[in-house]
Amino acid sequence: MVFRQQPRRANSIDDFRALIGVELGPTEWHEITQDRIQAFADMTGDYQWIHVDEKRASRSHYGSTLAHGLYVLSLGPGFMASLLEFDGFSRSLNYGYNRVRFPAPVPVGSSIRMRATVTGVVEIAGGADVVITRTYERLGSSKPVCVAENVGRYYE
Repeated sequence: MVFRQQPRRANSIDDFRALIGVELGPTEWHEITQDRIQAFADMTGDYQWIHVDEKRASRSHYGSTLAHGLYVLSLGPGFMASLLEFDGFSRSLNYGYNRVRFPAPVPVGSSIRMRATVTGVVEIAGGADVVITRTYERLGSSKPVCVAENVGRYYE
C-alpha cells in the first residue's frame, strides 16, 4: 500500500507563513507519452522536431523525443492542487514566476512528479505574495527536470 499525504491547507496568510520551509509532496507520478507531447505541440504551435519527429529525434543525442519544458511547467497547477488547498481568501491569482530553469531533459516514456516548498511570504496591501519553489523530478534521475519559483497573490 502506498501512503499519500493529504493536501495541506492554508486559510490565511499566517498559515502560509507557518509553511515556510515545509516540503509539500511529492505528487503522484505523471507519465510523459508521445500523445501528450503531440497534444501540447498542437495546443501551442511548438512543433520543434525534438518534440514531435520521433524518427529524427531517435538519431539525436537524447535517442528519443523530449517533452517541451513548458509542458512540464504547465503541470504545476494540477500538481499543486494535490499538495495544497487554500480557501478563506477573498481572491487569489497566479501572479507569475521569478525564475524558471530546466536543468535536465524529459524523454518520452519518463515519469515525473513534483515537490513544493513555500519559500517566502511578502506582505502587500490587503494580502501577500506567496513564493513557492516547485521542483519537478524524473523517475530514475538525480537531477531535477524543472525548478520554478512561482508567485501566488492572495488577498484576505
